[in-house]
Amino acid sequence: MDVGFIGLGRMGRVMAARLVAAGHRVRVWNRSPEAARAIEGAEPVASPAEAFAGDAAITMLADDAALRAVTIEGGLLDSGQRPGVHVGMSTISVALARELAAVHGRAGVPYVSAPVFGRPDAAEKGALNIIAAGDDASIARVQPLFDAMGSKTWRFGAEPEKANAVKLAGNFMLVSAIEAMGEAAAFAEGHGIAGADVLEMLTSTLFASPVYKNYGAMIMEGRYEPPGFTMRLGLKDVRLALAAGEAVNVPMPFASVLRDNLLDAIAHGDGDKDFAGLATVAARRSGR
Repeated sequence: MDVGFIGLGRMGRVMAARLVAAGHRVRVWNRSPEAARAIEGAEPVASPAEAFAGDAAITMLADDAALRAVTIEGGLLDSGQRPGVHVGMSTISVALARELAAVHGRAGVPYVSAPVFGRPDAAEKGALNIIAAGDDASIARVQPLFDAMGSKTWRFGAEPEKANAVKLAGNFMLVSAIEAMGEAAAFAEGHGIAGADVLEMLTSTLFASPVYKNYGAMIMEGRYEPPGFTMRLGLKDVRLALAAGEAVNVPMPFASVLRDNLLDAIAHGDGDKDFAGLATVAARRSGR
């Protein structure tokens, strides 16, 4: 397939490389041109408009503001050449996803939301879980791209914003798990028990799932750099979940706690560390 890829951050560059390796023609654009030139086999282009064409265009940008600036304010949907399908893979607000679906509908360009679960190491192996929502025919059209980047595609209906709601729900649970492990480790330390020993036992028995095992190992080792996903981005996602919850009258009291604790970590200079480092907030507050 002829694919445009816009946004080459920690995740985007690996995902684009997977598409190249699968034999697709991939045109890439990034605000920093060096990132585009670093992907062997991809074709760097000078503007987002040049990437927003072909069989499909994928956007993997950092947040609502970046995606809005490039797509809506950048006038991509007004250009002469447009893609067969636009696949939005960024973690964005439910409200923006709904707006994008409406804007694309008026422009006659199919839009699929497809945020992912997985860190850069999973992306490198093509092991992402892809959460897709949109028109069935459009999803089927880009399924070969999903197959190159992920191990499974989970479909959540025809309304694109539903995929973004699922993504925010998952990220809320993930941050909650990190917070719980941080508090449990600090609690154990307070009673003279090595927190790492407790986490090793719990993540090998009652909580032997990927999130607890992987993030638990990072917490046990104090391994927060280099980050796969920063606390600043974690805070962004928790705020998006709170806003989406408020929009449908769903209270999320623990999400408010997570927001404040992430703010605490950022205020202490840890915003660019991996968000497994949220566990250090409980340790610091307990004098450890």
